Amino acid sequence: MNDRVTWPKLRGLTAARIGLARSGASLATAPLLDFRLAHARARDAVHARLDETALLAALPAPAILVESQATDRPTYLMRPDLGRALHPDSARALSDQAGDCDLAIILGDGLSADAVQRHAPPLLAMLLPALATSGLALAPLVVARGARVKLGDAVAQTLGAKAALILIGERPGLSAPDSLGAYLTWAPHAATHDAERNCISNIRPEGLSYQEAGYRIVYLLEQMRKLGRSGVTLKDLSDTAS
Repeated sequence: MNDRVTWPKLRGLTAARIGLARSGASLATAPLLDFRLAHARARDAVHARLDETALLAALPAPAILVESQATDRPTYLMRPDLGRALHPDSARALSDQAGDCDLAIILGDGLSADAVQRHAPPLLAMLLPALATSGLALAPLVVARGARVKLGDAVAQTLGAKAALILIGERPGLSAPDSLGAYLTWAPHAATHDAERNCISNIRPEGLSYQEAGYRIVYLLEQMRKLGRSGVTLKDLSDTAS
């Protein structure tokens, strides 16, 4: 095997760091600097704050701005439990919008605000027309600051929605500091646990495309409504659906 030919071909197929040049027992300067840059970008993504004004302006529909009980970024990072609970003022504001609806869509900053900032608007621009065609009654769109995944349960329950879809920034990695995740939950409530959710991850142009992610979200929502369940008992068979 000719390493000079094989490794470049393999590196073209993955974002993983494979076959890196070395100098003795250490990495060569170029891949070492690339690693340090990726690590810095991941750290910056975790600490970045959501630009709510810019996000609200970019969305294809009006949205309500809420926050969790983690009211600043340091608290959010050190107290995950507070990021799972609605701030009382936000809970009261959402209660005024409650009604009989099928789905609540929540955009949460999570561990990568950049992911939501960049990818949620174009994903929603494709997703909302498809949801309208499917006949789902939507609650008002919600943007949540200081959000963990479980905050979507509280938002959906407060709005009276049968299901929750939270689009949230995933934990940054060394190859993807702006990966967006979609978590879908049927009949969300205070005691809902992660095994009762379906997750679609790595939504970004370099990963799962907006079109493919939207197709899978609609498929799972239709199956959730049909079967009355979500999570480990609901398999994503969208690849085989006709």
